[in-house]
Amino acid sequence: MTDIADNHIPCKPRGNLTEGPLPAHLIRLAGPMTWGILMIISFQLVDTFYVAMLGTEALAALTFTFPLTFFIFSFIMGFGIAMSSVVSRLIGTGDEDLVRRVTTQGLFLAFSVGLALSAIGLVLMDDIFRAMGAQEELIPYIHDYMLIWFAGAVCVTLPLVGNAAIRATGDAVTPAFIMTLVALINVVLDPLLIFGLFGFPRLELQGAAIATVLANGIAMLAGLYVIYAKKYLLNPHYLLNLKEFGNSAKRILFIALPAGLTNAIQPVVNAFVITLLATSGPEIVAAFGIVSRVEAFAFVILMGLAVGMGPIIGQNYGAQNYERVRETLFLAIRFSVLWSVGTALVLALGGSFIAGLFSDDQSVIKAASLFFWIVPLSYAFSNLLRGWASAFNAMGKPQISFVMIIFELLVLMLPAVWIGYKLGGVTGLFFAMAAVNVISGLVAHIWGTRHCKHFTAEQ
Repeated sequence: MTDIADNHIPCKPRGNLTEGPLPAHLIRLAGPMTWGILMIISFQLVDTFYVAMLGTEALAALTFTFPLTFFIFSFIMGFGIAMSSVVSRLIGTGDEDLVRRVTTQGLFLAFSVGLALSAIGLVLMDDIFRAMGAQEELIPYIHDYMLIWFAGAVCVTLPLVGNAAIRATGDAVTPAFIMTLVALINVVLDPLLIFGLFGFPRLELQGAAIATVLANGIAMLAGLYVIYAKKYLLNPHYLLNLKEFGNSAKRILFIALPAGLTNAIQPVVNAFVITLLATSGPEIVAAFGIVSRVEAFAFVILMGLAVGMGPIIGQNYGAQNYERVRETLFLAIRFSVLWSVGTALVLALGGSFIAGLFSDDQSVIKAASLFFWIVPLSYAFSNLLRGWASAFNAMGKPQISFVMIIFELLVLMLPAVWIGYKLGGVTGLFFAMAAVNVISGLVAHIWGTRHCKHFTAEQ
């Protein structure tokens, strides 16, 4: 049997992103990723839709879980960002043995971190949700969901890192297929387990959590198979090579820690926002849960674009093709602005109808509609910041992305939403969010543009 080390990583010619037309590369990579992320977001929307049928309390309880689950998901996503950045840049240098070693040991590192986060979450979750302002009557609902979610958290988080390694080779179709598989399994299992259809037990929120874990567990196995048998990126020999593990961990953690921490700041801020809104009642919390899911759905194409441009920027930056890096960035920025403006118009005009798809509670619909009238006006600016942050991570410059996100969320957003809520209630809080998006987006764009001119001039 041929040793896996004798096989070449299949990333050429279509996976060679240092040559060929950039718009074609962006479409080829961003298109499948947009579809795949759409499936994952629809997965979350399906959960929200079915849980809403259980009543406002169940929906509010699920909304309280979003910040914590998203915190863990976002932190592990930092390892995916690191994997894509490191592996794509190493592919650009042509060192295939190093690519395999870093991929194998990086996956083991992510697995270990996922287990540790699950253990910590199980111990602290009651304190966390009470600190967020969850009413005592919601705690049993939250327990039903989170105990199962934590038990299978590795199944939820590990596919993020494996799919990132696959994308680094220039293959966005396979990760998109895996994410589609997750979504379809969840769509089937959710109603069966939540409502007890066709002989299945009625498990309500527990059923939603079980569906999530099972679907992602299948995705994890599929991803590992592709990485090992199709992409030749995984070599179990390196799991025993502790001598070089430190070097691989250093490469991954250099990007994963700042990227993961900055990703994780967003759910912390969301938790703070939910804590403020909780004083206005569970209806307002439920409304924020709806708009959060719809917002994510609206920008799935921009998420796909950010993920898709990562390997292009990484390979070209590793090969020192800086002009192609700059061209990729500005193609993505132009599209992002146009999409953001169009999305704002759709949400402003159709906000009430969209909210009504999730709830018939008029208080919930009114609060969601108010959000859609105010915050989307700032989307073009907030998405500028997200695009630049993704680009700098792909270049191996996570410190710049870290500062951008810290400035937006901690320096500006936390005090702004508190002041806005104290002065103007829910309306004031929404206006504060929009103002911060505009200011931080402009600052990020000016900074990023100047940095691009600097490294292009050095070429």
